[in-house]
Amino acid sequence: MPRQLILFLLTTLLIGCISPTIQPTPEVTMTKPTEITDLYQDPTQPIETRIDDLLARMTLAEKIGQMTQVEKNSITPEDVTAYFIGSVLSGGGGSPSNNTVESWVEMVEAFQQAARQTRLGIPLIYGVDAVHGHANLKGATVFPHNIGLGAANDPELMHRIGQATAVEMLATGIRWNFAPAVSISQDIRWGRTFEGYSEDTELVTRLAVPYFLGLQTPPEGWTQGQIFVLATPKHYLGDGGTTFGSSTAEIMQPFLLDQGDTHMDDASLRELFLPPYRAVIDAGALSIMASFSSWNGAKMHSHRYLLTDVLKGELSFDGFIISDWEAVNQVSNDYHTAVVESINAGIDMVMTPYDYKAFITALTEAVNEGHVSIDRIDDAVRRILRAKFMLGLFERPYADPSLKGTVGSQAHRDLARQAVRQSLVLLKNVNHTLPIPKDTPLIFVAGEGADNIGLQSGGWTIEWLGKSGAITTGTTILEGIQVSVSPDTQVNYNRFGRFDRILDTSGNALIADVGLVVVSEEPYAEGIGDRADLTLLQADVDLIHRVRERCQKLIVIVISGRPLVLTDQLSEMDALIAAWLPGSEGAGVADVLFGDYPFSGKLPYTWPRSNDQLPLNVNNSQEGEALFPFGFGLE
Repeated sequence: MPRQLILFLLTTLLIGCISPTIQPTPEVTMTKPTEITDLYQDPTQPIETRIDDLLARMTLAEKIGQMTQVEKNSITPEDVTAYFIGSVLSGGGGSPSNNTVESWVEMVEAFQQAARQTRLGIPLIYGVDAVHGHANLKGATVFPHNIGLGAANDPELMHRIGQATAVEMLATGIRWNFAPAVSISQDIRWGRTFEGYSEDTELVTRLAVPYFLGLQTPPEGWTQGQIFVLATPKHYLGDGGTTFGSSTAEIMQPFLLDQGDTHMDDASLRELFLPPYRAVIDAGALSIMASFSSWNGAKMHSHRYLLTDVLKGELSFDGFIISDWEAVNQVSNDYHTAVVESINAGIDMVMTPYDYKAFITALTEAVNEGHVSIDRIDDAVRRILRAKFMLGLFERPYADPSLKGTVGSQAHRDLARQAVRQSLVLLKNVNHTLPIPKDTPLIFVAGEGADNIGLQSGGWTIEWLGKSGAITTGTTILEGIQVSVSPDTQVNYNRFGRFDRILDTSGNALIADVGLVVVSEEPYAEGIGDRADLTLLQADVDLIHRVRERCQKLIVIVISGRPLVLTDQLSEMDALIAAWLPGSEGAGVADVLFGDYPFSGKLPYTWPRSNDQLPLNVNNSQEGEALFPFGFGLE
């Protein structure tokens, strides 16, 4: 459509001055119709003309199928054809049993081929949570989580990360990313804090747009004027402002903040949470995900004022709104009512991961009974088709085999390593502790997180909740240290910080010149990570104390998805570094430890002194109240 095409042409011109991270081979057309007989099949026609032609041909069943998204383990390709399914997704950890590029391509293309076999041959769009790289795929580049990128605060870096992520997704045939999260967390006890760039609205907006454009804008050598990979800003609206204790959800444990209730007036909600959505819509957004959360007691998924009046009306959003995972079910205890209220409120595609037949039946009955109008159905389908046409899915529905080599490529890993370096925030440095001289005679390294890619990557990595251990390829912090020091330096690692057997020639306990302790949170995602108490675990407190006694200078590195309360331990440290969740390229931490690159990161969240200060953020804190204020970072 003209508005979108103009936006993309302007965007292409705008980013022409930014050096691309990649120079991919142009996409290969995998299907070539022998003859174009219908307007919607003709790529030379205006997009709105193609939509009009296709929509006029569709039955109600075909339209509702387009509004249905199913998790890949819950549906067969045969049912994709039978029910005209519009989208399939991989949830967190939703990889094929053999987690390789080839197996991903085979899995995605089986669903796509099934969609193409329907009467009208409408391609499905496959979605995935590539929230810090295509991290469900083993061997893909895993970038720092957004909290670290917020600390780096580099828009050009964000654009390059978005583009690298898009290319690795395309190698597996996936064209839809449920990212970026433009959450603006006001309470770091929330388990999704690390998914947001910052607690500050302006910073989130500044970084979300270039990442969004990196995902959606084709690099040089690709077909321009189309969407590269469909981005999905989320979770609309106010997901980061829920009140502690307001959630009623429970998975593995009772949630405290996630999926809770945001209590504030309209003006405050708009001022704090709406700006990044306005910005990405102006940049060409065609998909936005609604939030599980509520606003003053009303579920977002049934909030017509915010979904339709504000988002689609006031902000002129002409893309489609996707629900979150089974979030429609929370609208009402009666499923039929939940579907009716959600669709009428403005939800266009429903993520119904398991029981898609129940959704299709409920919505079909709702239309036949007059509870949902055919105009509302047509509007939803028009929005979905607009995105599919803008993606060029009708012409290029399959993976490009020439892109396989981009997955985990050295260029992408170098980019991720740069991001790690820029994300590090130096919070304390006394006695000239940092940088560490490379010829330091003896270094003790302790903490499980020092040599653990799973811990340093966090949630949404290979599995939904993440997992400790060597779960994917990359480098650990310890490996980076080992290759950074001089040949004469002795590096001893014990994850428990027990160096009792390291003695001098007289049998006395050796005192290291530098002790380095890595404390880390266990990986988590969503409400599983909600925590009332953010103080360090006693095991970490003991570890710090144990190594302090065996070194002249102590450096503590914190691997976490949020600031942690460590005020009582700060006096034992000569240096303190917030490394967030750096992803697969842990060696980037060592690059800065040994002075090859300077510290440059600044806190994207306020660092509290104690739990009883929470929620503490840039919008409610007083000068001197925080242990380290928003924006703090030594250089």
